[in-house]
Amino acid sequence: MKKFKNLALMFAFILVLGVLAACGSSDEGAASEGEETASGDSGSEEASEELSGDLSIDGSSTVYPVMEYLTYQYNQEQPNVNTTLNSSGSGGGFKKSTVGEIDLSNASRPISEEEQAIAEENGIQLEPLEVAYDGLSVVVSNQNDFVDELSVEQLQQIFLESSDATMWSDINPEWPEEEIKIFSPGHDSGTFDYFNEVILEEEPMKEGENTTLSEDDNVLVRGIESDPNAIGFFGYAYYQANEDTLKVLGISEGDGEAVKPNAETIESGEYTPLSRPIFTYVNVNSYQEKPQVRDFVEFALNNAGAAAEQAGYVALSEEAYQEQLEEAQTWAE
Repeated sequence: MKKFKNLALMFAFILVLGVLAACGSSDEGAASEGEETASGDSGSEEASEELSGDLSIDGSSTVYPVMEYLTYQYNQEQPNVNTTLNSSGSGGGFKKSTVGEIDLSNASRPISEEEQAIAEENGIQLEPLEVAYDGLSVVVSNQNDFVDELSVEQLQQIFLESSDATMWSDINPEWPEEEIKIFSPGHDSGTFDYFNEVILEEEPMKEGENTTLSEDDNVLVRGIESDPNAIGFFGYAYYQANEDTLKVLGISEGDGEAVKPNAETIESGEYTPLSRPIFTYVNVNSYQEKPQVRDFVEFALNNAGAAAEQAGYVALSEEAYQEQLEEAQTWAE
């Protein structure tokens, strides 16, 4: 199974090829290329050599692949910055960021009023940056040969605690009399919160022996791909990375036709109601006090489009990233 941890090996290979190619160019040309790739700023390489200190990031597993790409590339330019990247779920990230334990908090949902209040009580200012668009993907195993699409109402039958449906035949009499196995992100996950809001309408989800909850999307992938009676959901990037073993389902709302997530349907909003932006929340206190945090935020916004596409998500427009960069720069004033 493909895993995002393998991205680092791929990036290292690309880096080696880049070094070999540069050997045939002039020193002046190599310097020029380095200046362009750093952050579009002629002094960025010089600044990167001087930066050091810690940079801590935690939160959403959905945002993790984007941030993994960005932190790897950033560390090639600023190797003296000690960057740590973890994935404890959106809620887990906010638990740390609202008390000032981390510099950036990745999230696949907006911060809640309660979380915002905790941050304010602790004198922490958290500001969101949109890094990409995601289409939360409902998937089954490629071994499943009977379901290709579901309505929102059928999803509610499958996932709601109040539903009596336990067999696939309860959803559609033509489907097998086999127990439905549910794989879902855990309660600290922003993806769980989003699904709960737009599909389950804030009602409790089924839990028990036929439900597996995990903050690690790779655990969900492994469970679903090996069981033709399993169903689950997670960010679109995790489907794309495992599309050889998973089947993504079309989702219909009301009387509309079923739509599958892809770059076009996610960006246009046609894949509804499961299209959404994904974020990283910046601790403005850290941004003001730590040069490496400010530098990384600017680097991230300059490279988020490429990171989104590399991770399997949909990039925002260049104008949207630029507007956010200009807004972030005002935090230091």
